[in-house]
This record gives sequence, structure tokens and C-alpha cells, in this order.
Amino acid sequence: MKKLLLTAALLISSAANAVTLDDVQQRFAAQQVVRAAFQQERQISGMAQPLHSSGEVLIAKSKGLWWQQQHPFPMTLILDDRHMVQVMGSQAPQVITADSNPQMFQFNHLLRALFQADRKVLDENFTSRFTDLGKGQWRLILTPTTTPLDMLFSTITLQGEKFLNRIELNDKQGDFTEITFSNHRPEPRKLTHEEQQRFVF
Repeated sequence: MKKLLLTAALLISSAANAVTLDDVQQRFAAQQVVRAAFQQERQISGMAQPLHSSGEVLIAKSKGLWWQQQHPFPMTLILDDRHMVQVMGSQAPQVITADSNPQMFQFNHLLRALFQADRKVLDENFTSRFTDLGKGQWRLILTPTTTPLDMLFSTITLQGEKFLNRIELNDKQGDFTEITFSNHRPEPRKLTHEEQQRFVF
């Protein structure tokens, strides 16, 4: 009898502590600023060796996303509510807006939604399968339902715990991209002056 009660108590405790998608969204919404390192591996169909890149990423709720690839060559990508800016080395910045490239701008908007687990945007563009992996870890598999995403990706998988730890992209061409994040730094909670300047262009 005691064993049965203990088992029931453990099951109830486990259910009470299960992570949900709403929990993840609330967790991410509370993160004003997150800095992290990234490693990206892209396996292109027909190529024997994957492509590797690495760098730093800054996600600021009030500003947007700053992505700086450092290896194998420098490239900076800035996403905010109005622009998508790409800078390659010393070349002049390439600026994309909703008017100049609606599809790319939509993808920009969705990319930010992935990093912030924006439930409204995700529900409008994907069917989702959320799994609690235990010990606070979770996985979210997204299947696109809107164009052009459904023409580009088979699935997009997010995995994490307190922070987003991994993104996996399976595209329609048979290519696979895995991005892993490490060394997450939520402090200071406000952007430094130098970080604010990264969003000025």
C-alpha cells in the first residue's frame, strides 16, 4: 500500500512539474536580454562534408536580434521590427524591408518569433508538437502551414531548458542545419551602450 501511495505521489509530482509551451513562452518573455555563443553545422545534400560557422548572438526584447558570425568569415545580421540588415565584412550594408522583399521580411519576423517562443506567431504559421523531456528540458517540433515556409521547410525543431539551446532546420531540398547555443548570459538585463549601438544603422 505504501509503495502504491509513493508511486502515485511521484506521478502527481511529475505531472505538476511538467513543462508546457505556455511555461516556455512565459520564461522567454521574462528575458529582456540574452547573449550567447552559437555553433552552426549545415549538411547540404550532395556535399560530403558539412559547413561549419560560429559566432555570437544577442537577443533584445526591445530591439531585436543581432547575429554576428565570426568564423569562417565575418558577417553580421540585424533583425528588428522594420528592417533586416546584413553586413559582409567591409561591404556596404544590405537593407531589406517589408516593402522591398515581403517574403524575406516575413521570415525575419518568424525567426524572431522562434527565439522568443512567441505563441501567437507560431500558432498562426505552424502546427506544433511539444514534448516535456524531463528535468526542465523540452522539445518543440514545428511543421509549417503557411507559404512560403511550407515550401522551404519540412520541420523546425526547437530544444531547450531555461534558454533556447538548439534549433534544427529540415528543409525541402534535403538539407539539414543544426544551431546550438551555449554560454547564455541574461545579465545585465539592459543593453549596454555598446550593445545599443549594434542596432543603429
